[in-house]
Amino acid sequence: MRTHAQPLAPSRIAPASPVPPWAQRVASATMWASLPSAVWRFAVVLGVPLGLAKSEYDEMLIPGWGYLILPLLCAGQEALAFLTLGLVRPWGEVWPRWIPFLRGRRIPVPAAVIPAALGSLACTVYGVLFVWTTLHADMKATLWGEWLMNICYLPLVAWGPLLAVVTVHYHRRRTGSGGPAALAQVRVSG
Repeated sequence: MRTHAQPLAPSRIAPASPVPPWAQRVASATMWASLPSAVWRFAVVLGVPLGLAKSEYDEMLIPGWGYLILPLLCAGQEALAFLTLGLVRPWGEVWPRWIPFLRGRRIPVPAAVIPAALGSLACTVYGVLFVWTTLHADMKATLWGEWLMNICYLPLVAWGPLLAVVTVHYHRRRTGSGGPAALAQVRVSG
């Protein structure tokens, strides 16, 4: 007979160190940077008039697949942007309790930093190339349609660099390299 309840997972582990408000804002900005282009593509699927010629809609919406690919691209893009929040939230340091065998354990720093760094590189390349091709595309659109599309895609350029800043901060915060605490240790020991 048990006298006290056994926890399902190891006790909650305290965060490495507090996350400063600027890092939380930068992480949130990644979601805002990727949102306009996702909304624009979703509007294409819904047939919202965006100042594009019908031929442009036909090219983007390949019969059958286009109606599936564009919404999945929008959802995938926002899901990846949402993962950036894990670099400033507790669920980015400790495995959530719904993950079997890992629940409650610390997430190894490389397990978060390596994918985030690769994602930052990919987002930077994706943002620059996609925006470059969008700005230089020979599309059949009204002037306001081109402006709207460019305004929606231009924030993608910021996604990769914002993710890089949060990734570097996460690494420094979790490993203790850099920052005021590490500098204080160097001054005391030096």
